[in-house]
Amino acid sequence: QVHLVESGGGLVQPGGSLRLSCAGSGSIFRINDMGWYRQGPGKERELVAVISRGGTPNYADSVKGRFTISRDNAKNTVYLQMNSLKPEDTAVYYCNAAILTTVYKDLEVWGQGTLVTVSS
Repeated sequence: QVHLVESGGGLVQPGGSLRLSCAGSGSIFRINDMGWYRQGPGKERELVAVISRGGTPNYADSVKGRFTISRDNAKNTVYLQMNSLKPEDTAVYYCNAAILTTVYKDLEVWGQGTLVTVSS
């Protein structure tokens, strides 16, 4: 089995910062693209940022210049540094990864989600 576990969510004031982490574990041979999605209250899940195995990032327009995605392939971990947070960033943040398992099966795996609340 393969799992993704997020951490780092919480309550932060507008203008503040948070860093999310997501670690993969289990029968992982290689992780290709890794990304972060979010789902705000009453909204659909949306892409926040994605990063290729080689480190090429792409961002949603709403977070460009404020959020930075990075990864550590040796640790099967992806990070999301969130700065200048706004109330509209409030959401459950989900980690997503394209994983090739040790038996060469391709899986799309989701984490359980971590809540980020931006409020004064």
